[in-house]
Amino acid sequence: MKGIILAGGMGTRLLPLTRVTNKHLLPIYDKPMVYYPLETLIKCGIKNILIVSGPEHSGHFLRLLGSGKEFGVKLTYEIQEEAGGIAQALSLAEDFADGGSIAVILGDNIYDGNFEREITAFKEGAKLFLKEVEDPKRFGVAELQDDKIIGIEEKPESPKSKQAVTGLYVYENSVFDYIKQLKPSGRGELEITDVNNFYVKEGKCSFHKIEGFWSDAGTMDSLFNAALFMRNKEFL
Repeated sequence: MKGIILAGGMGTRLLPLTRVTNKHLLPIYDKPMVYYPLETLIKCGIKNILIVSGPEHSGHFLRLLGSGKEFGVKLTYEIQEEAGGIAQALSLAEDFADGGSIAVILGDNIYDGNFEREITAFKEGAKLFLKEVEDPKRFGVAELQDDKIIGIEEKPESPKSKQAVTGLYVYENSVFDYIKQLKPSGRGELEITDVNNFYVKEGKCSFHKIEGFWSDAGTMDSLFNAALFMRNKEFL
């Protein structure tokens, strides 16, 4: 299985920090942010990884990460020419996937866990990684019935659960066909929640509940909290 790190976007919620570089290169305690999703994929045994970034700071990623030799992996790079949403960024990985299944992680998602077993066991459809949160309105929220996801809502006003869909996804190659069927949302973007709901409707969307730490790092508060967690972990 190949891995994909989606690290585009403008990072407007982190201005003025993102005037000088991509948000995924900002520090989370003692490492650049992108190291964390990279390490998550590596811990899952994934050795061939594509990084999708915007054109403004793509050279910064190359300078930092190079070929991937330092990490024992092979890194490839792709440019998302303009902001079009997570699903649009993922569509750029179709040739890289080469007909196989993929593990996709958002570049600002920080996990303290090893998901090798869940990813290795993946067979078909889609697998999502859920985390119970106190502020589900900020996220895509999964509605569960017994052991199934029956729907996902993006940033709902009245969440039907506290189970946030985190930024780690595993897909069979059909994901690229689904993306081609998408229409832009009200934000003018191709939404990953719409992709996931294709699999929900087909009954092919499984999930794993995360017990350990997870945070996005796309706001000032979440950036600080992720850094604080990693700092405290270092000294425990």
